[in-house]
Amino acid sequence: MSLEDDDALIYDVNEADGADDGGMYEHFRFVADKGQQLLRVDKFLVSRLEHSSRNRVQQAADAGCILVNGKPVKSNYRVKPLDVVSVVMDRPRYELEIIPEDIPLDIVYEDESLLVVNKAPGLVVHPGHGNYSGTLVNALAWHFKDNPDYDVNDPRMGLVHRIDKDTSGLLVVAKTPDAKTFLGKQFFDKTTKREYVAVVWGIPNPEKGRIEGNIGRSVNDRLQMAVFPPDSGVGKHAVTHYEVIEPLGYASVVKCVLETGRTHQIRVHMKHIGHPLLNDVRYGGDEILRGNRTGSYRQFVENCFKVCPRQALHARTLGFVHPVTRQEMFFESPVPADMTAMIDKWRNLGKVIGKG
Repeated sequence: MSLEDDDALIYDVNEADGADDGGMYEHFRFVADKGQQLLRVDKFLVSRLEHSSRNRVQQAADAGCILVNGKPVKSNYRVKPLDVVSVVMDRPRYELEIIPEDIPLDIVYEDESLLVVNKAPGLVVHPGHGNYSGTLVNALAWHFKDNPDYDVNDPRMGLVHRIDKDTSGLLVVAKTPDAKTFLGKQFFDKTTKREYVAVVWGIPNPEKGRIEGNIGRSVNDRLQMAVFPPDSGVGKHAVTHYEVIEPLGYASVVKCVLETGRTHQIRVHMKHIGHPLLNDVRYGGDEILRGNRTGSYRQFVENCFKVCPRQALHARTLGFVHPVTRQEMFFESPVPADMTAMIDKWRNLGKVIGKG
């Protein structure tokens, strides 16, 4: 048994706004014997995971990927009798080999260490849950098919973070294990710069603020995330900073900056303060939440949703320190056409209302 390719530095960061396929996934589980003597968890795992070095296990522990009885531990934790030791990663185990597929990629930047891609809305990031083809990982397999040093099935390299299927925007891909480790640590340490643009129902008051609330699975709907009090002990600590960029009457364009990166973070935090993202089916944004529900207004909203048939969320900026040059890099992606078209419709509605 191997530590699936020795990938220790994969974190619960994607997204940022979070990924549809969840947060962390258990890849290995061991239950200590009743007669287990106290033993450091890194030594405990190295003896059970083939082809895995103690250094990699220690990196995994530093990244929060080693759990004992469901809680992250450091590498010096001493395993006790009947402890349940788990290794978790940010994606499900691939059940099948990744097949290269000629799917167009919008590559913003590429060098020998990394690649920055602008993901289109509707593109699933990782295979899994019925999406075993047509994903960004399949597209990367095609892009790297002639590169003997890149193995798409080896998660020591590849995507460092994730965003939802229907969220557009910037993602960074590591082309070497060292780059994955270095970039992944920046996400774990929250030193990356990530800014999202969203269109939400209503105009938040105040127009600039901080949302803090633990995020965990909803007790009523396991497909949804929910917000719990910071001191509740339920879910994971999450903080989102928002600022209204442009009020649009019954809606507004909002900038969101992530302090943490939890599953569906922006989507669930904005719903929590009463301003779900437009056309976010999972969190109620596909209903008319502001404005008079006249026939013409309902038709207007339906037309907006046809123009932008997804939650209105875009990962606009991404900044990090390069793993080799140690230079700070910063990338920006323009708001895509579907969101821009919908924003224009709301602007025009505002002009009409103003004249009325």
